Amino acid sequence: MAALISGYLAQTGFATVSWENWVMFAIAGLLVYLAVAKDAEPLLLVPIAFGMVIANIPPEVTGVFTPGTGIMWILQQGLMLGIYPPLIFLGIGAVTDFSFVLANPKTLFLGAAAQIGIFITFLAANWMGFSIADAAAIAIIGGADGPTSIYVASILESQFLPIIAIASYSYIALIPVLQPPIMRALTTRKERSITMGKKLRKVSKLERIVFPIVATIAISLIVPQALPLVGMLMLGNLLRENGRTKRLVEASGKYISDTVIILLCVSVGAKADGKIFLALESIMILGLGCAAFIVATASGILFAKLMNMFSVNKVNPLIGAAGVSAVPTAARVAQKVASEEDPTNFVLMHAMGPNIAGVIGSAVAAGVFLSII
Repeated sequence: MAALISGYLAQTGFATVSWENWVMFAIAGLLVYLAVAKDAEPLLLVPIAFGMVIANIPPEVTGVFTPGTGIMWILQQGLMLGIYPPLIFLGIGAVTDFSFVLANPKTLFLGAAAQIGIFITFLAANWMGFSIADAAAIAIIGGADGPTSIYVASILESQFLPIIAIASYSYIALIPVLQPPIMRALTTRKERSITMGKKLRKVSKLERIVFPIVATIAISLIVPQALPLVGMLMLGNLLRENGRTKRLVEASGKYISDTVIILLCVSVGAKADGKIFLALESIMILGLGCAAFIVATASGILFAKLMNMFSVNKVNPLIGAAGVSAVPTAARVAQKVASEEDPTNFVLMHAMGPNIAGVIGSAVAAGVFLSII
């Protein structure tokens, strides 16, 4: 009997669990706390945290990562093949109104300016010793675009995919905390009080239908590797705008999107092996991601101020901070800071322009990296 008990205990996870695994369990618990108690992106962090728990129960005793048969191995194929992020972009396109960009096209430049943070971080990460592929994946964090970060990291087979994904989503959750100090530091009260009107030009239905088609063709011819993300984003938007595919809009923006988010986040969390996640490089990635996000926010604001030097119709520089692609969180933060100076100042609809442009811009930046690496 003693031999049987001893043999059974040898087959349990307690026989092989390491201190790194216990630390990862604690980190998973912290993520669940932040998601539930602080309402910090719960739809993302809860499944990521649970995936981390799965990853750190010694896989040799669970079999869930066994190639060909393990359930987590099967789910992660969608991650490694780059299937999940484009499907999320389909959902984003289906629920996003692009007319804010069409009504004020110059806001595209603000979204483009915010991508400077991505390219500066790419150079910094490579200088710090990361491979070109890892540096590219790390840099996308600056766009505050979780699906794109994951897409680039998976296609380039970065070993740091879990920490990149978690860092990206963490900074998205922290936008209301991180952005306001930067916005206030780089603008004056007078600039934050600039009014841009309560109405935008009415965009016709024809424009809204033609835009996703033309944008897909133009962007994909210039940056072909951006097609999987940009194409699905624009398809979702075309389904939304044509008025004849409401069932597909509902499926894309709700059922498909929610299902894929669960699969994607659990798969990402399940790659968070403690030995990799707790390495020095992971701490460096968190720092680089924060720096990328700060530079991206600052770049959008400063470019808006530059535009004002040559424009008759001034833009509120706060909307430049919405050039990061966290839709619509960044635009809401711009509105919040503007209303602190003047409660009657409504910049939300104007901030949505750079916000949407940021989504497109981060996808294009990802395409550039995938094209040259």
